[in-house]
Amino acid sequence: MTLFCNYWGKTGNGIIGAIMGQNHYVTKQLANPLQRRVKGQNQVQQKKSYWNFSRTLLIAFCLLGLTAASSTGSKTKDVVLKIGIVQRFGEKPTAKLQLEPSKGDRIKLKFITGNREETLVTNNPVKLETVMETLPQAKVDEVVVLGTYRTFETAEDSAQSWRSQGIEVEIAQPERWQVWAKRDVYNTPLLRRLLLQSLPASSQNIAYLDTKVLPKLPRVSWVINGKRYSRSNVTISTDKSLIRVNSTANPEKARLYAGQMILQPNAYGTYTLVNEVPLETYLRGVVPYEIGTNAPASSVEAQAILARTYVLRNLRRFAVDNYQLCADTHCQVYYGLNGVAPNTDRAIAATKGMVLTYQNQLVDALYSSTTGGVTASFSDIWNGEDRPYLKPILDAPINIWDLSRQNLADEKNFQQFINLRQGFNESDGDLFRWRKETSLEDITKGLQKFLQVKKSPYSKFKKIEAMAVVKRSASGRILELAVKTDIGVFNLHKDEVRSAFAAPISTLFYIQPLNKGQSSVWGYAFIGGGFGHGVGLSQIGAQNLAKLGWSSPKILQFYYPGTQIKILSNEIQP
Repeated sequence: MTLFCNYWGKTGNGIIGAIMGQNHYVTKQLANPLQRRVKGQNQVQQKKSYWNFSRTLLIAFCLLGLTAASSTGSKTKDVVLKIGIVQRFGEKPTAKLQLEPSKGDRIKLKFITGNREETLVTNNPVKLETVMETLPQAKVDEVVVLGTYRTFETAEDSAQSWRSQGIEVEIAQPERWQVWAKRDVYNTPLLRRLLLQSLPASSQNIAYLDTKVLPKLPRVSWVINGKRYSRSNVTISTDKSLIRVNSTANPEKARLYAGQMILQPNAYGTYTLVNEVPLETYLRGVVPYEIGTNAPASSVEAQAILARTYVLRNLRRFAVDNYQLCADTHCQVYYGLNGVAPNTDRAIAATKGMVLTYQNQLVDALYSSTTGGVTASFSDIWNGEDRPYLKPILDAPINIWDLSRQNLADEKNFQQFINLRQGFNESDGDLFRWRKETSLEDITKGLQKFLQVKKSPYSKFKKIEAMAVVKRSASGRILELAVKTDIGVFNLHKDEVRSAFAAPISTLFYIQPLNKGQSSVWGYAFIGGGFGHGVGLSQIGAQNLAKLGWSSPKILQFYYPGTQIKILSNEIQP
């Protein structure tokens, strides 16, 4: 009996029905003539698209093959994940990769061209290169960008907002996260331009038509046993299910991966190398790089449970490119088997199948390096609904600051808090407290670049006249920061602040103007704490609690109050 399959049967409509219900705008009457026109032309395609997406999501969870929980516990069968380990191969014309079998093994390459299948086998390394192919006629690549964001979470909230207005969208990551008008719906130049014209005035300030004229495109060239092949859809496997991926530009960074590889086209005209790997093996390439191999056992176990929960809840991130997760900090750091260690392997094995839940749902298992002494609510960083188990918590083993009485939304309280150093879980950490000074010239350049990416009219400003924090959350995070310029005042919100300025490494900071002996402002000091978003578990804090003798369940309960550790079963919803 597999995970969620019984749930589907019991509820009648099941997961697919639920997803189709949540996206009821597919069949509802749309608000304006353009939307009705698109609906009429694409309704069958839309339903098919959502059916395929929903079916894929259901299959992904059913593949978990979990037995229902019993008095003796549940057994798990490993789900196979699709991780994009090289996301945009071919972005640079000089890009090269080498795939190598382990000693005594061989590589099998299966090429699929249309209905034709061809298999090649070799004991030698295989080289991948890109060749820029001149097209007989330049290709026009065009998409309506409805917003550009720092994080997937903010992009997803924006996508939900567009969907509620009857506009079909997809989330992409050509570089920064973006929300696109769905390409197979708005599939002609006319429809794309009519869509832009139909948007509210407020949306027209951030939405734009991204049009590229491409005289050349990268094509993958394979060098196998001295012969060259041109194929864009290739499955790579070995008898031992081990493949070493070696960038010829950085051979010292060669990494060993379990499972098999697939090279496939993506949404940006380049290619993605995808690692198909079992979940528990994937964790062996995550946990050592996320919390380290020398961390105390209970903190490593907590990290393993969170990493497992995180991946199962986030399988949707790269649906636009037909894989599930990336391998960097936009998801979880995954570097294959190079860094495996007995300590982390024991923690993964000891927690096999365990996930963190809230009311029988997988939690949003967010975590960061360092909170700066207080964790943040979800809405302190991103737009969207708060999670009841993600809220401000004093990151200390004893109550050295009363958050209920000394609210960090107050600027005076906040600055007093930031200047405290002792008694916190992270007090000995390098990034617990920091101060960075930046000249006005550098702040101006960085801010202009950020605003240009967002297509903001304020990107044309020449001079910053003043900056000030306007609003903080109860955890002290900046919710709104005002910038006064020669052409007007604009506000930066939440996590935009980290994108707009190079200096702060979290949103837990205050600013201080600096003169440096000049009559005018030279620049600003950014004085703060923590590294990253600060939501959920602190990896440094968890290690301190483990050293104090806390168990992994107690650590997780501290950072995610009201949650439960459970073995995956058909009762747990994604």
